[in-house]
Amino acid sequence: MNPHLVCVGGEDHALRIPFLMSLRESGFRVTAVSTGDEAAFLRHGIPHRRYGFDRFASGTGEWTAVRAIRKLLAELRPDIVQSFDTKPNLLTPISVRGTVPVVRTINGLGWTFSSLEPRALALRPIFCGLQWLASFWTAATVFQNRDDEAFFKRFRLIEPGSGRVIRSSGIDVDAFAMARHLAPPAAKMRQELGLQSAEIVIFVGRLTRQKGIPTLLQAVPRVLSKRPNARFVLVGPWESEGPFAVDKSEIDHAPHIIALGPRRDVPALLGMADVFAFPTQYREGIPRVLLEAGLAGLPMVASKMPGCNEVVEDGWNGYLVQPYDADGLASRIVDILSDRSHGKIMGGRSVELVREQFALPRVVAQYCDLYENILGAKSHGGLARPAYPILIRDDAVSGRLDVRR
Repeated sequence: MNPHLVCVGGEDHALRIPFLMSLRESGFRVTAVSTGDEAAFLRHGIPHRRYGFDRFASGTGEWTAVRAIRKLLAELRPDIVQSFDTKPNLLTPISVRGTVPVVRTINGLGWTFSSLEPRALALRPIFCGLQWLASFWTAATVFQNRDDEAFFKRFRLIEPGSGRVIRSSGIDVDAFAMARHLAPPAAKMRQELGLQSAEIVIFVGRLTRQKGIPTLLQAVPRVLSKRPNARFVLVGPWESEGPFAVDKSEIDHAPHIIALGPRRDVPALLGMADVFAFPTQYREGIPRVLLEAGLAGLPMVASKMPGCNEVVEDGWNGYLVQPYDADGLASRIVDILSDRSHGKIMGGRSVELVREQFALPRVVAQYCDLYENILGAKSHGGLARPAYPILIRDDAVSGRLDVRR
Protein backbone atom coordinates (compact mmCIF):
# COMPACT_ATOMS: atom_id res chain seq x y z
CA MET A 1 0.00 0.00 0.00
CA ASN A 2 1.39 3.41 -1.00
CA PRO A 3 1.76 5.81 1.95
CA HIS A 4 -0.35 8.94 1.59
CA LEU A 5 1.76 12.11 1.81
CA VAL A 6 0.09 15.51 2.06
CA CYS A 7 2.36 18.44 1.19
CA VAL A 8 1.33 21.83 2.61
CA GLY A 9 2.70 25.12 1.27
CA GLY A 10 1.88 28.69 0.34
CA GLU A 11 1.05 30.52 -2.87
CA ASP A 12 4.22 29.40 -4.71
CA HIS A 13 3.59 25.73 -3.98
CA ALA A 14 3.15 24.95 -7.69
CA LEU A 15 6.91 25.38 -8.10
CA ARG A 16 7.24 22.09 -6.17
CA ILE A 17 5.17 20.09 -8.66
CA PRO A 18 8.29 18.33 -10.04
CA PHE A 19 9.22 17.39 -6.46
CA LEU A 20 5.72 16.01 -5.82
CA MET A 21 5.68 14.09 -9.09
CA SER A 22 9.02 12.48 -8.21
CA LEU A 23 7.66 11.46 -4.82
CA ARG A 24 4.68 9.91 -6.59
CA GLU A 25 7.02 7.99 -8.88
CA SER A 26 8.85 6.79 -5.76
CA GLY A 27 5.70 5.12 -4.44
CA PHE A 28 3.88 7.80 -2.43
CA ARG A 29 0.28 8.82 -2.94
CA VAL A 30 0.55 12.62 -3.00
CA THR A 31 -1.94 15.39 -2.26
CA ALA A 32 -1.04 19.08 -2.38
CA VAL A 33 -2.52 21.70 -0.03
CA SER A 34 -1.75 25.36 -0.75
CA THR A 35 -3.09 28.90 -0.82
CA GLY A 36 -2.64 29.07 -4.60
CA ASP A 37 -4.62 27.99 -7.64
CA GLU A 38 -5.21 24.29 -8.20
CA ALA A 39 -5.05 24.31 -12.01
CA ALA A 40 -1.31 23.60 -12.29
CA PHE A 41 -1.58 20.64 -9.88
CA LEU A 42 -4.56 19.14 -11.66
CA ARG A 43 -2.76 19.36 -15.02
CA HIS A 44 -0.23 16.94 -13.56
CA GLY A 45 -2.80 14.69 -11.93
CA ILE A 46 -1.99 15.83 -8.39
CA PRO A 47 -5.05 16.23 -6.13
CA HIS A 48 -5.14 19.69 -4.56
CA ARG A 49 -7.01 21.32 -1.68
CA ARG A 50 -6.97 25.01 -0.93
CA TYR A 51 -6.85 26.99 2.30
CA GLY A 52 -6.12 30.67 2.96
CA PHE A 53 -4.05 33.10 5.00
CA ASP A 54 -2.52 36.54 4.51
CA ARG A 55 1.26 36.14 4.33
CA PHE A 56 1.75 39.83 5.21
CA ALA A 57 -0.48 39.81 8.30
CA SER A 58 -0.32 38.28 11.76
CA GLY A 59 -2.91 37.79 14.46
CA THR A 60 -6.25 36.07 14.84
CA GLY A 61 -6.45 35.19 11.14
CA GLU A 62 -3.75 32.59 11.64
CA TRP A 63 -6.01 30.59 13.95
CA THR A 64 -8.57 30.45 11.16
CA ALA A 65 -5.85 28.89 8.99
CA VAL A 66 -4.97 26.44 11.78
CA ARG A 67 -8.58 25.26 11.92
CA ALA A 68 -8.75 25.02 8.11
CA ILE A 69 -5.59 22.89 7.93
CA ARG A 70 -6.80 20.69 10.78
CA LYS A 71 -10.11 20.10 9.00
CA LEU A 72 -8.43 19.36 5.65
CA LEU A 73 -5.99 16.87 7.15
CA ALA A 74 -8.79 15.16 9.06
CA GLU A 75 -10.58 14.66 5.74
CA LEU A 76 -7.48 13.60 3.79
CA ARG A 77 -6.19 11.17 6.47
CA PRO A 78 -2.50 11.24 5.45
CA ASP A 79 0.15 8.85 6.72
CA ILE A 80 2.71 11.67 6.79
CA VAL A 81 2.62 15.44 6.22
CA GLN A 82 5.32 17.61 4.63
CA SER A 83 5.24 21.41 5.00
CA PHE A 84 7.19 24.20 3.31
CA ASP A 85 7.31 27.99 3.79
CA THR A 86 7.35 30.05 6.98
CA LYS A 87 3.69 30.16 8.00
CA PRO A 88 2.73 26.64 6.86
CA ASN A 89 5.73 25.32 8.81
CA LEU A 90 4.28 26.86 11.96
CA LEU A 91 0.58 26.31 11.32
CA THR A 92 0.75 22.67 10.19
CA PRO A 93 2.36 21.04 13.27
CA ILE A 94 0.16 23.13 15.56
CA SER A 95 -2.89 22.03 13.56
CA VAL A 96 -2.24 18.28 13.79
CA ARG A 97 -0.71 18.23 17.30
CA GLY A 98 0.93 14.87 16.96
CA THR A 99 -1.94 12.97 15.35
CA VAL A 100 0.17 12.41 12.23
CA PRO A 101 3.95 12.77 11.74
CA VAL A 102 4.96 16.12 10.24
CA VAL A 103 8.18 16.92 8.40
CA ARG A 104 8.74 20.63 7.95
CA THR A 105 11.35 22.14 5.66
CA ILE A 106 12.88 25.46 6.71
CA ASN A 107 13.45 27.09 3.35
CA GLY A 108 15.09 30.23 4.73
CA LEU A 109 14.49 32.52 7.71
CA GLY A 110 13.48 35.42 5.49
CA TRP A 111 12.76 39.02 6.37
CA THR A 112 12.32 38.58 10.12
CA PHE A 113 15.94 37.54 10.62
CA SER A 114 17.44 39.68 7.85
CA SER A 115 15.94 43.10 8.53
CA LEU A 116 16.95 45.47 11.33
CA GLU A 117 13.59 47.25 11.23
CA PRO A 118 11.94 47.54 14.68
CA ARG A 119 9.03 45.35 13.61
CA ALA A 120 11.35 42.58 12.46
CA LEU A 121 13.35 42.75 15.68
CA ALA A 122 10.15 42.61 17.73
CA LEU A 123 8.91 39.58 15.80
CA ARG A 124 12.08 37.53 16.26
CA PRO A 125 11.35 36.18 19.76
CA ILE A 126 7.75 35.49 18.72
CA PHE A 127 8.97 33.57 15.67
CA CYS A 128 11.43 31.61 17.81
CA GLY A 129 8.76 30.80 20.36
CA LEU A 130 6.39 29.52 17.69
CA GLN A 131 9.11 27.43 16.03
CA TRP A 132 9.95 25.96 19.43
CA LEU A 133 6.26 25.21 20.07
CA ALA A 134 5.82 23.65 16.63
CA SER A 135 8.79 21.38 17.29
CA PHE A 136 6.72 19.40 19.84
CA TRP A 137 4.55 18.05 17.04
CA THR A 138 7.25 17.74 14.36
CA ALA A 139 8.78 14.37 13.56
CA ALA A 140 11.74 15.95 11.71
CA THR A 141 12.90 19.40 10.65
CA VAL A 142 14.72 19.67 7.32
CA PHE A 143 17.06 22.59 6.67
CA GLN A 144 18.13 23.64 3.21
CA ASN A 145 21.39 25.13 4.42
CA ARG A 146 23.81 24.66 7.29
CA ASP A 147 23.44 28.21 8.64
CA ASP A 148 19.76 27.72 9.43
CA GLU A 149 20.45 24.36 11.06
CA ALA A 150 23.11 25.99 13.24
CA PHE A 151 20.67 28.76 14.22
CA PHE A 152 17.95 26.31 15.33
CA LYS A 153 20.46 24.23 17.26
CA ARG A 154 21.99 27.26 18.94
CA PHE A 155 18.66 28.41 20.34
CA ARG A 156 17.39 24.86 20.96
CA LEU A 157 14.38 25.28 18.69
CA ILE A 158 14.41 21.58 17.73
CA GLU A 159 14.85 18.35 19.62
CA PRO A 160 18.36 16.87 19.48
CA GLY A 161 18.66 14.51 16.53
CA SER A 162 15.47 15.73 14.81
CA GLY A 163 17.21 18.02 12.29
CA ARG A 164 18.57 17.11 8.89
CA VAL A 165 20.10 19.11 6.02
CA ILE A 166 18.72 18.42 2.53
CA ARG A 167 19.97 21.12 0.22
CA SER A 168 17.08 22.59 -1.82
CA SER A 169 13.86 21.03 -3.10
CA GLY A 170 15.81 19.82 -6.14
CA ILE A 171 15.70 20.94 -9.74
CA ASP A 172 14.59 18.86 -12.71
CA VAL A 173 17.73 19.08 -14.84
CA ASP A 174 16.19 17.29 -17.83
CA ALA A 175 13.05 19.46 -17.83
CA PHE A 176 15.16 22.62 -17.68
CA ALA A 177 17.28 21.40 -20.58
CA MET A 178 14.14 20.59 -22.59
CA ALA A 179 12.70 24.05 -21.91
CA ARG A 180 15.94 25.58 -23.16
CA HIS A 181 15.87 23.35 -26.24
CA LEU A 182 12.29 24.30 -27.13
CA ALA A 183 12.81 28.01 -26.47
CA PRO A 184 13.46 30.53 -29.25
CA PRO A 185 17.16 31.15 -29.96
CA ALA A 186 18.88 33.64 -27.69
CA ALA A 187 19.39 36.00 -30.61
CA LYS A 188 15.64 36.09 -31.25
CA MET A 189 14.86 36.71 -27.57
CA ARG A 190 17.33 39.60 -27.58
CA GLN A 191 15.83 41.01 -30.76
CA GLU A 192 12.31 40.94 -29.34
CA LEU A 193 13.50 43.00 -26.37
CA GLY A 194 15.69 45.35 -28.41
CA LEU A 195 18.85 44.01 -26.79
CA GLN A 196 20.68 42.63 -29.83
CA SER A 197 24.14 43.94 -28.96
CA ALA A 198 23.72 44.52 -25.22
CA GLU A 199 25.56 42.94 -22.30
CA ILE A 200 22.60 41.57 -20.33
CA VAL A 201 22.49 41.42 -16.56
CA ILE A 202 19.40 39.53 -15.40
CA PHE A 203 17.59 39.23 -12.07
CA VAL A 204 14.77 36.74 -11.43
CA GLY A 205 12.67 36.90 -8.26
CA ARG A 206 10.17 39.02 -6.38
CA LEU A 207 10.78 42.71 -7.01
CA THR A 208 10.97 43.65 -3.34
CA ARG A 209 13.30 45.66 -1.20
CA GLN A 210 14.24 42.53 0.70
CA LYS A 211 15.44 40.91 -2.52
CA GLY A 212 17.87 43.79 -2.93
CA ILE A 213 16.23 45.59 -5.85
CA PRO A 214 17.13 49.07 -4.48
CA THR A 215 20.77 47.96 -4.25
CA LEU A 216 20.63 46.72 -7.83
CA LEU A 217 19.10 50.02 -8.99
CA GLN A 218 21.92 51.91 -7.27
CA ALA A 219 24.47 49.67 -8.98
CA VAL A 220 23.09 50.32 -12.48
CA PRO A 221 24.73 53.73 -13.17
CA ARG A 222 28.01 52.50 -11.67
CA VAL A 223 28.03 49.56 -14.07
CA LEU A 224 27.07 51.79 -17.01
CA SER A 225 29.96 54.14 -16.30
CA LYS A 226 32.34 51.26 -17.10
CA ARG A 227 30.18 49.14 -19.43
CA PRO A 228 27.86 51.59 -21.27
CA ASN A 229 26.36 48.78 -23.34
CA ALA A 230 25.05 46.94 -20.28
CA ARG A 231 21.30 46.48 -19.89
CA PHE A 232 19.38 45.12 -16.91
CA VAL A 233 16.42 42.74 -17.20
CA LEU A 234 14.21 42.20 -14.14
CA VAL A 235 11.87 39.19 -14.13
CA GLY A 236 9.28 38.73 -11.40
CA PRO A 237 6.18 40.15 -9.72
CA TRP A 238 5.80 43.31 -7.68
CA GLU A 239 2.03 43.95 -7.65
CA SER A 240 1.48 40.95 -5.35
CA GLU A 241 4.20 41.88 -2.86
CA GLY A 242 2.22 44.22 -0.63
CA PRO A 243 4.30 46.45 1.66
CA PHE A 244 7.56 44.82 0.58
CA ALA A 245 7.22 45.73 -3.11
CA VAL A 246 9.52 48.21 -4.81
CA ASP A 247 7.50 51.09 -6.22
CA LYS A 248 7.08 50.60 -9.96
CA SER A 249 8.07 54.22 -10.55
CA GLU A 250 11.54 53.51 -9.13
CA ILE A 251 12.07 50.94 -11.87
CA ASP A 252 10.34 52.89 -14.65
CA HIS A 253 12.55 55.92 -14.05
CA ALA A 254 15.79 53.94 -13.88
CA PRO A 255 17.84 54.05 -17.12
CA HIS A 256 18.56 50.97 -19.19
CA ILE A 257 16.28 48.66 -17.16
CA ILE A 258 13.56 46.42 -18.58
CA ALA A 259 11.04 45.04 -16.06
CA LEU A 260 9.18 42.12 -17.63
CA GLY A 261 7.00 41.12 -14.68
CA PRO A 262 6.25 37.42 -14.04
CA ARG A 263 7.22 35.15 -16.93
CA ARG A 264 6.81 31.48 -17.77
CA ASP A 265 9.87 31.38 -20.06
CA VAL A 266 12.57 31.91 -17.44
CA PRO A 267 14.92 29.25 -18.91
CA ALA A 268 14.82 31.06 -22.28
CA LEU A 269 15.41 34.46 -20.66
CA LEU A 270 18.37 33.12 -18.72
CA GLY A 271 19.73 31.68 -21.94
CA MET A 272 20.08 35.12 -23.51
CA ALA A 273 21.84 36.72 -20.50
CA ASP A 274 25.52 37.23 -19.66
CA VAL A 275 25.42 37.64 -15.86
CA PHE A 276 22.93 36.71 -13.13
CA ALA A 277 22.63 39.26 -10.30
CA PHE A 278 20.97 38.31 -7.03
CA PRO A 279 21.55 41.00 -4.36
CA THR A 280 19.10 39.55 -1.83
CA GLN A 281 19.03 40.75 1.75
CA TYR A 282 17.09 37.63 2.85
CA ARG A 283 18.31 34.63 4.74
CA GLU A 284 17.44 32.30 1.87
CA GLY A 285 17.00 28.53 1.94
CA ILE A 286 18.56 27.49 -1.35
CA PRO A 287 17.33 30.01 -3.95
CA ARG A 288 15.82 28.10 -6.84
CA VAL A 289 16.73 30.94 -9.19
CA LEU A 290 20.43 30.40 -8.45
CA LEU A 291 20.06 26.75 -9.43
CA GLU A 292 18.33 27.76 -12.66
CA ALA A 293 20.97 30.39 -13.41
CA GLY A 294 23.63 27.78 -12.70
CA LEU A 295 22.07 25.30 -15.14
CA ALA A 296 21.92 28.08 -17.72
CA GLY A 297 25.69 28.40 -17.39
CA LEU A 298 25.63 31.97 -16.08
CA PRO A 299 28.31 33.41 -13.80
CA MET A 300 26.54 34.77 -10.72
CA VAL A 301 26.96 37.75 -8.41
CA ALA A 302 24.97 37.14 -5.24
CA SER A 303 24.81 38.40 -1.68
CA LYS A 304 26.93 36.82 0.99
CA MET A 305 23.85 35.45 2.75
CA PRO A 306 22.77 32.01 4.00
CA GLY A 307 21.56 29.89 1.10
CA CYS A 308 23.41 31.87 -1.56
CA ASN A 309 26.74 30.70 -0.18
CA GLU A 310 25.63 27.09 -0.69
CA VAL A 311 25.48 27.63 -4.46
CA VAL A 312 27.99 30.39 -5.21
CA GLU A 313 31.61 29.93 -4.21
CA ASP A 314 33.32 33.30 -4.28
CA GLY A 315 35.78 33.52 -7.15
CA TRP A 316 35.02 30.01 -8.45
CA ASN A 317 31.61 30.05 -10.13
CA GLY A 318 30.72 33.65 -9.36
CA TYR A 319 31.16 36.27 -6.67
CA LEU A 320 29.64 36.95 -3.27
CA VAL A 321 29.24 40.54 -2.10
CA GLN A 322 27.87 42.03 1.09
CA PRO A 323 24.15 42.83 1.07
CA TYR A 324 23.35 46.54 0.52
CA ASP A 325 26.77 47.01 -1.13
CA ALA A 326 25.93 48.63 -4.48
CA ASP A 327 29.58 49.43 -5.18
CA GLY A 328 30.66 45.84 -4.59
CA LEU A 329 27.79 44.51 -6.69
CA ALA A 330 28.61 46.86 -9.56
CA SER A 331 32.33 46.10 -9.37
CA ARG A 332 31.82 42.33 -9.64
CA ILE A 333 29.32 42.65 -12.50
CA VAL A 334 31.87 44.78 -14.35
CA ASP A 335 34.59 42.21 -13.61
CA ILE A 336 32.55 39.48 -15.31
CA LEU A 337 31.50 41.60 -18.28
CA SER A 338 35.11 42.68 -18.77
CA ASP A 339 36.44 39.12 -18.92
CA ARG A 340 33.82 37.11 -20.77
CA SER A 341 36.01 34.04 -21.25
CA HIS A 342 36.53 33.72 -17.49
CA GLY A 343 32.80 34.28 -16.99
CA LYS A 344 32.07 31.34 -19.26
CA ILE A 345 34.44 29.16 -17.24
CA MET A 346 32.62 30.17 -14.06
CA GLY A 347 29.26 29.42 -15.65
CA GLY A 348 30.43 25.98 -16.76
CA ARG A 349 31.41 25.17 -13.19
CA SER A 350 27.91 26.10 -12.03
CA VAL A 351 26.33 23.68 -14.50
CA GLU A 352 28.34 20.78 -13.10
CA LEU A 353 27.70 21.86 -9.49
CA VAL A 354 23.93 21.94 -9.92
CA ARG A 355 23.84 18.64 -11.81
CA GLU A 356 25.92 16.87 -9.17
CA GLN A 357 24.51 18.32 -5.93
CA PHE A 358 21.00 19.65 -6.56
CA ALA A 359 19.44 17.37 -9.18
CA LEU A 360 15.88 16.34 -8.31
CA PRO A 361 16.47 12.55 -8.00
CA ARG A 362 19.25 13.11 -5.47
CA VAL A 363 17.09 15.38 -3.32
CA VAL A 364 13.95 13.22 -3.55
CA ALA A 365 15.92 10.11 -2.56
CA GLN A 366 16.95 11.86 0.66
CA TYR A 367 13.36 12.84 1.45
CA CYS A 368 12.10 9.31 0.72
CA ASP A 369 14.71 7.88 3.07
CA LEU A 370 13.59 10.31 5.78
CA TYR A 371 9.87 9.55 5.28
CA GLU A 372 10.47 5.79 5.34
CA ASN A 373 12.43 6.05 8.58
CA ILE A 374 9.66 8.10 10.19
CA LEU A 375 6.90 5.78 9.01
CA GLY A 376 8.91 2.79 10.18
CA ALA A 377 9.37 4.35 13.61
CA LYS A 378 5.67 5.17 13.76
CA SER A 379 4.70 1.58 13.01
CA HIS A 380 6.89 0.47 15.93
CA GLY A 381 5.59 3.14 18.28
CA GLY A 382 8.80 5.16 18.12
CA LEU A 383 7.44 8.69 17.71
CA ALA A 384 7.02 9.79 21.29
CA ARG A 385 6.12 13.41 22.05
CA PRO A 386 8.98 15.35 23.64
CA ALA A 387 8.81 16.72 27.15
CA TYR A 388 7.37 20.20 27.55
CA PRO A 389 9.74 23.08 28.41
CA ILE A 390 9.82 24.67 31.81
CA LEU A 391 11.25 28.08 30.90
CA ILE A 392 11.41 30.47 27.97
CA ARG A 393 13.38 33.70 28.19
CA ASP A 394 13.48 36.10 25.28
CA ASP A 395 14.85 39.51 24.41
CA ALA A 396 12.65 41.41 21.97
CA VAL A 397 15.50 43.68 20.90
CA SER A 398 18.12 41.10 20.02
CA GLY A 399 15.74 38.28 19.26
CA ARG A 400 17.65 35.93 21.55
CA LEU A 401 15.77 33.00 22.99
CA ASP A 402 16.81 30.70 25.81
CA VAL A 403 14.91 27.46 26.37
CA ARG A 404 15.44 25.15 29.33
CA ARG A 405 13.79 21.73 29.55
